[in-house]
Amino acid sequence: MVTPIDPTAVGFLLAENRSMPMHVGGLALYKKPEGAGRNYVRDLFQQMRSAEEIAPLFLRHPHRSARTAGQLVWEDDEQFDIDHHLRHSALPKPGRVRELLELCSRLHSTRLAWDRPLWETHVIEGLSDGRVAMYSKLHHALVDGVSAMRLLAAIHSSDPDERDMPAPWAVRPRPPRQAQPETETNLADVSMQALRTAMGITAEAAGMPGALIRTLTKSIRNETSALSLYAPRTILNQQITGSRRFAAQDWPIERMRAIGKATSTTINDVVIAMCSGAMRAYLLELNALPETSLVSMVPIGLNAKSSQIASAEGGNAVGSIMVKMGTDLPDPAARLRSVHASMKAGKEALSSMTQVQILAMSALGQAPAILPVMLKMGGITKPPYNLIISNVPGPRTTQYFNGAQLMGNYPLSIPIHGMALNITCTSYDGMMCFGLTGCRRTVPHLQKLLTYLDDELLALEKAAGV
Repeated sequence: MVTPIDPTAVGFLLAENRSMPMHVGGLALYKKPEGAGRNYVRDLFQQMRSAEEIAPLFLRHPHRSARTAGQLVWEDDEQFDIDHHLRHSALPKPGRVRELLELCSRLHSTRLAWDRPLWETHVIEGLSDGRVAMYSKLHHALVDGVSAMRLLAAIHSSDPDERDMPAPWAVRPRPPRQAQPETETNLADVSMQALRTAMGITAEAAGMPGALIRTLTKSIRNETSALSLYAPRTILNQQITGSRRFAAQDWPIERMRAIGKATSTTINDVVIAMCSGAMRAYLLELNALPETSLVSMVPIGLNAKSSQIASAEGGNAVGSIMVKMGTDLPDPAARLRSVHASMKAGKEALSSMTQVQILAMSALGQAPAILPVMLKMGGITKPPYNLIISNVPGPRTTQYFNGAQLMGNYPLSIPIHGMALNITCTSYDGMMCFGLTGCRRTVPHLQKLLTYLDDELLALEKAAGV
């Protein structure tokens, strides 16, 4: 079956090259159920491999020819081979998390071939503590961050005794369809959707000159909100290679909530402040810290007008705010105040807009980052922001897959030319799971950022008196 590809997906496909694989991924860690035998992982793999019917999403691959008038379309793979997409791997000894992250880094570096469906899953054993890992990647033309989290939720259960659960790619009964409000635009990753909006801003968005003038005025004053005009150039903002490095760790959300309560800030403010302190320490060590503050792009929640942000508290991203991270400030409390003030200013800048106008304004902020990539000018023009920090809500309760308890879920994202580091967080069962994906050459010793994140959380707790 041949179906059209929407413009957003086409953008991700056309932006892809050897240096910029355009897939997202996830690393899930599982604890084996009680009484699991020696062949548990092999049996689990065989069960996943034996899916009788494959869901349409996992059968399609991009295609264009004279028959399609040169246009990209989705075409079903008539020679689908599950063994190309599902693989069983084992870590070398000593089977530490270090070896697991190295394997995921290599797997995340390779492009998905267009002549096959754009996904892979690797079932990985050999961890010294007995846990089982699954690394999965799907092209961003197929899913965004929120869609990926929904796929994850669909394959898990809160019942530890449930067995015979289908693989993620297996056809499953559809739940009753619930009507969604027309305004609920789903955008975990804003960039390509924003570009499409920037190229064709709707009539409703055209009614926002007052808001635009106010936002531009703030940007000219170096007061970031929805736009940024003063992001400094850093080692992150240059051409990248296709080689990736991935680092992951989680921290209790309650620790972040306590800091937020003591300082009248949000969980998301604390997450960004953790990243701010970590980036400051990291760049100081490399003697590469700019004199002015780094700027991060932060996707905002659907309820932006009521100051909600996509975080552990929920919400779907429909726009973005440019946040001054305060990396020029030596005091962790001052950095948190700077982040909070910048987030508040951004939300206030959008508060008078409709959701369509929010998306259009975000498009104006995104276009300087995306257009150079599309025009092969990445790393040449001045960056509108230095890195992306996004936060996708996940399951709030303990989840299981065929009796195996999900212990952690860590997202892998997409660095691009001019944006060598992407930090994505996912909440799960009271934990905030950080996934750091960077260019292996451009962002050296990426794993050190985990130590700096931990140091900054402790510093913030001390500053907040909790």
